[in-house]
Amino acid sequence: MSTGERPALRLVPAPAVEPAAPVLGAVELLPGRVRAALVDLAGELLWRAEAAYPRGAADRGEIDAALAEVVRFPVQPMGVGVAAAGLVDAAAGVIIEVNEVPALHGYPIAAVLTGLAGAPVHVEHRARLQVLGDRWFGPGRGRSTFASVSTGEVLGVGILYDGEVLAPPGGRSGAHMTVAASGQPCTCGARGCWKTVATTPWLRAEAERRGLGARTVRELAETGDPLLEDYAGNIALGLVNIQQLFAPGLFVLHGEAAEGGERFRAAIERRLREDSSWATGAEPPRVLVNTGAADDIALLGGAGLVLSHN
Repeated sequence: MSTGERPALRLVPAPAVEPAAPVLGAVELLPGRVRAALVDLAGELLWRAEAAYPRGAADRGEIDAALAEVVRFPVQPMGVGVAAAGLVDAAAGVIIEVNEVPALHGYPIAAVLTGLAGAPVHVEHRARLQVLGDRWFGPGRGRSTFASVSTGEVLGVGILYDGEVLAPPGGRSGAHMTVAASGQPCTCGARGCWKTVATTPWLRAEAERRGLGARTVRELAETGDPLLEDYAGNIALGLVNIQQLFAPGLFVLHGEAAEGGERFRAAIERRLREDSSWATGAEPPRVLVNTGAADDIALLGGAGLVLSHN
């Protein structure tokens, strides 16, 4: 008899995963939360689980316990791809640091998960991995070069260039590129980072400064307030830099961007094209919005990481 409580682990959908079908394992490790999933070769999430741990955990044992809770795959995956927050040493399979979680500094995530899952484990920064989700299962299928962008409370970019994810050791996700030398302080300690003007906290603060009742992308789109255009321009600032450096041509936006509808998408694309129109030899940049579940893109990226290593 059901108690009405949500189980810690659940199958999605209800039927069990067929053991004969090849499946891909995916894990997302964020401050305070860890998620796991099994994904089939078509990109369907067959099973998923989630657990929490103290966001400011200083004890690795709490993270070990959360991972052990969710990595109880009902069938053996061919590999596990990890989408991790913070700075990552992908070759060593180690999380170098996550500012909000002291226990993740130097955390050997690949070794821990190999012991739990009994399968090969590959690790990469969460923002970079989303481009592999789009490459294998989304709008980037068939392309060798494009960019995938997360928008909203966080900002990140993954770039696929000539079939390879751009992931230099020590590199960040793009959110910390400087767009205003004398801009606002960023969480990283610098000033004027892209994330200081192109994330939801900036939008809320600017709406309050202007005395607006509408403070979300959806509300601004419904009211037609000019702040929506300003926010679109701020997001385009970083995309212009990426287009000028790598000319990916296609930008796939995830998360908050979907709430702004066609007007918001078109405003970002218009500014992007205006500021890169001089590059006549490059593919004219396009902006697409992926309306899939924002929470799924990192897990699909983890599954795509497994495919990229096979």
